[in-house]
Amino acid sequence: MPEARKRADVRRNERALLDAAAAAFVASGIDAPVRDIAARAGVGVGTVYRHFPSRAELVVAVYRHQVEACAQAGPEYLKSEPTPYAALLRWVDDFVDFLVTKHGLPGALSQGEGFEALHTYFLDRLVPVCADLLAAAGAAGEIVRTDIQAIEFMRAIGNLCIGANDDRRYDARRTVALLASGLTVQRAATDGR
Repeated sequence: MPEARKRADVRRNERALLDAAAAAFVASGIDAPVRDIAARAGVGVGTVYRHFPSRAELVVAVYRHQVEACAQAGPEYLKSEPTPYAALLRWVDDFVDFLVTKHGLPGALSQGEGFEALHTYFLDRLVPVCADLLAAAGAAGEIVRTDIQAIEFMRAIGNLCIGANDDRRYDARRTVALLASGLTVQRAATDGR
């Protein structure tokens, strides 16, 4: 097998493992058994350990994988959604999923030495994406608050997601949608009547 193809297969296996681990973490928390992760990915337990020798390495890889997926989604949504504001809303929805479904990842990550580096990575990758989406919606005249900084908006979303897993009556997605609707020109026009 050519080396380039082998690398592509290895990358595909790793992505499948990361997706499976993320799903297992959502279902069972970060202590999900490795055999469950392997079964979800359709691989043997040895394959999981070959890619990620320790649980900490797996947790960090899942976190980075999810950050990358969220970062890559923003530009894709600007191309595929009918308006920049629609792209922003779709990305916000993904961001909420990322924040709500991490199930214990922040606690596990904060115990390791690399937590600060991961948090910096999170900010470096996602703040520019959010800024681009806000700028595009502002340039299109779809939002009234063009002075909002991406980090402020993301922090507000993050704060609204706190406790979403602790109370089944609380719908973080609905609450974040209320926040996002406050940015729109239509909302401002309605409030001015």
